[in-house]
Amino acid sequence: MRFPYIGSGPYCYANSLAMVLGRGAPEPSAIEVLTGSPFGFQCQDGLAWFDPLGWDPGIGLDNALDLLGWTCERAAGGSAADAVQRLRDAGGPVLVGPVEMGLLMHQPGSGTAIGADHFVVVTAVVDGVVHFHDPHGHPFATLPVDEFTTAWESVSFSYPAQPFTMRTAFRRVRSVDVHDALRACLPAARRLLTPDGERPATAVERFAAHVADGLTDAQTGHLVHFAVEVGARRLADAAAWLGRLGLGAASAVAERQARLVGGLQRPLVGGEGDSAVAILRDLAPTYAELEASLAGSGVPR
Repeated sequence: MRFPYIGSGPYCYANSLAMVLGRGAPEPSAIEVLTGSPFGFQCQDGLAWFDPLGWDPGIGLDNALDLLGWTCERAAGGSAADAVQRLRDAGGPVLVGPVEMGLLMHQPGSGTAIGADHFVVVTAVVDGVVHFHDPHGHPFATLPVDEFTTAWESVSFSYPAQPFTMRTAFRRVRSVDVHDALRACLPAARRLLTPDGERPATAVERFAAHVADGLTDAQTGHLVHFAVEVGARRLADAAAWLGRLGLGAASAVAERQARLVGGLQRPLVGGEGDSAVAILRDLAPTYAELEASLAGSGVPR
């Protein structure tokens, strides 16, 4: 099966889903919004995540597929041999993940688990070699089966995950225009912005206090190598799609959020904690503003 390579590491699951859905798949930017990821903020164990409380990529993938009118088969667990046999039997592209990014040996500097989840698209298993598209800049990557399964078995992430998780047999069960899917996701967006647990504004303020006290190297590395980049991009994509739906007020709030989150990168790289704290305190109230703007546009909850 021929299908295009789509790459961007921080959007690994959205790009992987776009690849396996094939011709006519929505843009990865739309898929990302449909996952619900732009609509919240959480701080867990001193790490900031620009996504909703309790959200993870597996939840997001299932949400996006349902909204788009697709379904698939999901499998997980068992032995490495069982998992590889499932790959062989799939007979088409397989969305695999999460895998431990630090153990993907085709990437420079790999070899140690770092707790970083990643998603790829496996195209074949031939003569003991796994062939796959890695959205982190590596089309047509290859790894020996044992190396691939080592990364696939690891589940050292910030959310519960099962080893050897894969999705295959993607099929459309109803025709849904992407704009209709995006409109349908907005009530859930309102709920994500107002969770039963800690609200985004409170989590941002709490994280700002961490920044004021001084971040560890690991906390800073998480932000400057991943979290800020993906957080700003999610919000920028949300702003663009909200604008296309005619929700100008909500789009403006999301764009302001994107600018604030993107503006964290330089102060964090430069060790300018006071500047980062000021940005975070400007960011905190915007989540309630986004939810209010959606409500004001008639989006039900």
